[in-house]
Amino acid sequence: MGDKGTGNHSDVTDFILVGFRVRPELHSLLFLLFLLVYGMVLLGNISMMAIIVSESQLNTPMYFFLGNLSFIDLFYSTVIAPKAMVNFLSEKKTVSFAGCVVQLFLFVLFIVTEAFVLAAMAYDRFIAICNPLLYSVHMSRHLCAQLVAGSYFCGWVSSILQVSVTFSVSFCASRVIDHFYCDSYQIEKISCSNLFVNKMVSISLAAFIILPTIVIIVISYIYIVSAVLKIPSSEGKKKAFSTCSSHLGVVSVLYGTVSFVYLTPPSNPELRKVASVFYILVTPMLNPLIYSLRNKDVKQVLRKILCEKKVLA
Repeated sequence: MGDKGTGNHSDVTDFILVGFRVRPELHSLLFLLFLLVYGMVLLGNISMMAIIVSESQLNTPMYFFLGNLSFIDLFYSTVIAPKAMVNFLSEKKTVSFAGCVVQLFLFVLFIVTEAFVLAAMAYDRFIAICNPLLYSVHMSRHLCAQLVAGSYFCGWVSSILQVSVTFSVSFCASRVIDHFYCDSYQIEKISCSNLFVNKMVSISLAAFIILPTIVIIVISYIYIVSAVLKIPSSEGKKKAFSTCSSHLGVVSVLYGTVSFVYLTPPSNPELRKVASVFYILVTPMLNPLIYSLRNKDVKQVLRKILCEKKVLA
């Protein structure tokens, strides 16, 4: 329960986002850095979605999932980056209570959905390598649509639960959130309430929502590695691994940075903010690059588009 004399969440009209604790003259540099990376996020993910939608040869389950991954990356970066950039150049670094609720809701929705889409992509690669003759039967358009819809459903449930418990607490006199966006951990730090329920909900979400995605990815790759090692030719092994390397790279960067932020002791808040930048901006920027540079089909489509432009010119 909250302490006597403290107001509850209904008394709070806005929060102050501290951002990075750097000298004021460096805020412009941070703005430019965020603007550059966010611009690359927009360019890379919109281009990837346009290529996948416009090219019939990319009308496969793998690219269906990749198109959804680009859509998710684009939007969860957009939930955070523009507001952070505005605050870098503002003296009044505030966000309204409603704005904070919406930001946290959308961020959790998209980040959890991405975890499930990555798990679906791992399952897709497992079927493609371990059972290629029945790939088109197992990975039907209907199943792919169901997997993506299920991913959004899990993201929606996680978001509702996380936002409900985060903003049901009573807040102390401080409205200062020590982050550049509305992070649930930092919001709970300025609460006067008993956070037992919040911690139980967070643990439950990790155990029943996030952990299964990690298990699916790990088990899929155990079977994939086992199947690839049985391929007699080194060229065959290389080709099989190349279809998974992009996905593994994306999973490693996302889960590595998220694990660092949420599973390590909060000894250095500024370092945690830097790590947050990786999964909010750097990973969405890298994903289209990883898939376009390491994927033969995408490179062929890009060459085709560039050749057509040269002919038209």
